[in-house]
Amino acid sequence: MPVFLNSSDPDFEAEFSALLGAKREDSPEVDDIVARIIADVRARGDAAVIELTERFDRLKLTPETLAFSAAEVEAQCGKVSPRDRDAMELAAERIRAYHVRQRPENALWTDPEGATLGWRWSPVSAAGLYVPGGLASYPSSVLMNAIPAQVAGVERLAICVPTPDGQVNPLVILAARLAGVDAIYRIGGAQAIAAMAYGTPTIAPVDKITGPGNAFVAAAKRRVFGKVGIDMIAGPSEILVIADKDNDPDWLALDLLSQAEHDQVAQSVLITDDAAFGQAVAQAVEARLKTLARRDIAGASWRDYGAVITVRDMDEAAALSNRIAPEHLELCVADPEALAEKTRHAGAIFLGQWTPEAIGDYVGGPNHVLPTARSARFSSGLSVLDFMKRTTLAKMTPSALHAIGPAAETLAISESLEAHGLSVRCRLDRLNEESK
Repeated sequence: MPVFLNSSDPDFEAEFSALLGAKREDSPEVDDIVARIIADVRARGDAAVIELTERFDRLKLTPETLAFSAAEVEAQCGKVSPRDRDAMELAAERIRAYHVRQRPENALWTDPEGATLGWRWSPVSAAGLYVPGGLASYPSSVLMNAIPAQVAGVERLAICVPTPDGQVNPLVILAARLAGVDAIYRIGGAQAIAAMAYGTPTIAPVDKITGPGNAFVAAAKRRVFGKVGIDMIAGPSEILVIADKDNDPDWLALDLLSQAEHDQVAQSVLITDDAAFGQAVAQAVEARLKTLARRDIAGASWRDYGAVITVRDMDEAAALSNRIAPEHLELCVADPEALAEKTRHAGAIFLGQWTPEAIGDYVGGPNHVLPTARSARFSSGLSVLDFMKRTTLAKMTPSALHAIGPAAETLAISESLEAHGLSVRCRLDRLNEESK
């Protein structure tokens, strides 16, 4: 059974803090293993990647078969049913339309001293996107990672998707085509991250790596950060539903289970101002678990990490939500917009009872790659900006340098950086000579 908490109880704060601090990661200590894998790929390139792929994915490859050929891509896309293709194309269209609006604008202006200042945005040159593989792979993640990169203007997009025992999900290949991916490599794990970061004779290195993965992938992303950029270190999925009693308990039960079925260490939490309604939702969850296909996974998640919290009012619900800083936040209340104004920390907010989180996973438009483990307190979901960088621009005129240069010289001297100050002084001296 999940944890039942009530904010009116005297020990609530201690119990709520315990809920926030519960360790949900189930990964073993993998960092040493990952370090060896990365070192091996750096030293032996393709040979290491091929050997590790055979060991972990039971798939024999050659340098020529590391990537899907054009004919293989065509054949896999041909396996997708018209219904699935239509759904995928709709999702791609909506995701692209949303992310186009995120493109930032360049700026340039002249300040009162006559200096020209501004900034310019430009995309990274190449991005590598990791997609968990096998039959449990997620084509929606391909769209969510690749389309923002494409919209940003990234010149080269590569995907690594493991195919254990040669199992390929045709929808992943179709998603890659729809998102403009240039190369699809059938490799995974830490070796794929290392190959994208450092390059091999066959796999060209990239500038940024994004996408979810297991503990080995997460550890590898941590280790290559600095050599390349990364999006985030994703933890187990989570959802917080804030609801009043004017909802269907079964609907909310399914919303909670939509995240619980991801992983045994996923977390689903309900906050409500009606204790009886909270009990009704919990009963609906138990009823649904009897027939859910992934009930073993979802049941373990709900049992070990689920929670139902009763609060005095929705202001208190918002305050607790800000402390949780959930990956997904559903506001199933009479005035969701008003409550959303009070919730500062969340990866994505879904407004009203007609907006299940699952819409955001596929066709809503906003990105579903979101901060987990309370990191929404300081970070955001994946966006076009993750594939772009800002370069500042500055141009001094003689008059502008005359106006602000002396202050720069003074500060350089205060920091004992002689050449800094002299680089300004020599120009100021020339201006003084020419003005005589």
